[in-house]
This record gives sequence, structure tokens and C-alpha cells, in this order.
Amino acid sequence: MSELPGIVVMGASGRMGQMLINEVVASDKARLVGALERTGHDWVGRDVGECMGGQAMGVTVSDDALEVMSKAQAVIDFTAPAATVAMAEIAAQARAVHVIGTTGLSDEDLKKLSLAGRHATIVRAGNMSLGVNLLTQLTKKVAAALDEDYDIEIIESHHHHKVDAPSGTALMLGEAAAEGRGVNLSDVSDRGRDGITGARKRGDIGFHAIRGGDIIGEHDVLFAANGERITLRHVASDRSVFARGALKAALWGQGKKPGEYDMLDVLGL
Repeated sequence: MSELPGIVVMGASGRMGQMLINEVVASDKARLVGALERTGHDWVGRDVGECMGGQAMGVTVSDDALEVMSKAQAVIDFTAPAATVAMAEIAAQARAVHVIGTTGLSDEDLKKLSLAGRHATIVRAGNMSLGVNLLTQLTKKVAAALDEDYDIEIIESHHHHKVDAPSGTALMLGEAAAEGRGVNLSDVSDRGRDGITGARKRGDIGFHAIRGGDIIGEHDVLFAANGERITLRHVASDRSVFARGALKAALWGQGKKPGEYDMLDVLGL
């Protein structure tokens, strides 16, 4: 049997799920051993390659996470909060690395993931791309260098199918900016302006979400002061950057001690 780490992809029928499957299959460092979908989905019981409109891959789509995870070393999960939390318990039982790209997780969800992280290796990030994680570090450094004379605004754009806002990436950037300034994001976050709001509060970090068309992901961090503006920007033009990052995380996590990690750990940043 191959010694390559076995990877399971959750949400196999989704855009990211299919991108992840193609990335794993094309890799010479991992093998696809499972594809999961929700019970009742019309892909369940069929070969995932044929479902995707190609040749058979020898992997049948399943709705039995426990059975599939028993033969895997990692699961890559870009699904929904409830599914991610449920998978965390199963991945912990299987001692498999759980790579989480799911966004929209609540504080309660994160607490449950932390509990699973006592027994499993979890790599979670709002964005898996190298560029965004570099942008996060730059945001932190710039925020630390500039005082509150510079207002911070985070503007993110995504396709019209995205269901959560602000995006996980925008929140990553907000956390980085807040950390750079030595404050808690929850204390300075401003996520909505409508009507007569009054003047902008000094020190706040603003968020703006744009939804339209097929935008994959664009993020700007604006530092605006009297007389000048600084903008840090990342544009994703291909979802494969997220898939490549997620697979890198799954491979990096092999042999790591149980705990919670992020892409900065994976990338050595």
C-alpha cells in the first residue's frame, strides 16, 4: 500500500471541494482516499471522478465520515460551521490532521474546535494562500508603526454566493491590525454604517463587504490619515491558491503534536 498520506475531502461537490480533489490527485505527495458529502446528496455512492465529469478515480463519495476517516491521515474541510465542528470530533478520534478553511465560525464553534485540538492536530485559517498570510504579517507591522491618526478600513469583495460577512480573511486582517495596535478587535470593530452614524470613532477598525458576480477574493487594508493613504492589497484570481495551501497544511501537519495551528505556522512566518 502507498506510504503517501491519505487525504479526505469534505464537501466534494462544491467548487472548493472539486478543486481540492484535483489538487490532491495531481500531487505526488498525497493520495485521495475519501470524498464526503451530506446524506441524501446525489453524489453519494458514485465515483467522485465520474461525478465531476471525468474518468473514474476509484474513490466513492460517502456520507459516512467515521468510516472514511478510519483510513485517512488528514481531512481538508471548506464546508459549513456545523459540519466542521462535527468533523473535528471524528478527526480527533481518527488522529487525523484536520485542515479547516471554513469561515463564519462562531465563538462557540471555536471553543468546540479548541476542545478537539487537545487530541488532534488542527490547522485553521480564514485564508490558505501564501500571499494573504504575507499580507496579514504586513498589516500587523504597518498597524504597529502607525498611530491612531491613521484610520484602518478593511474592504473585501467576493462572489454573490458567499454567505458570511465579513470574510474569514477580512477578520484575519482585522485581528492582525488590532494586534499591531495592541488592542482587542472586538473592542474596536465597526462592521456597519447606515444612516446618521456620527463621526468615525478614533481607533476603530472598519469592515466593508462587497458581494457580486464571480469575484474569487479581493482584500484591501486601507490606512488613511490627513494628507495620505496607504493601501495593502491582495487579489486572488484562481481558487487553486487556496487548494494548494490547504494541501500544504495537510502534509505539514503529519507528525505534529495535537494542538491548534494556522498557516503562519505552516509557512514558517
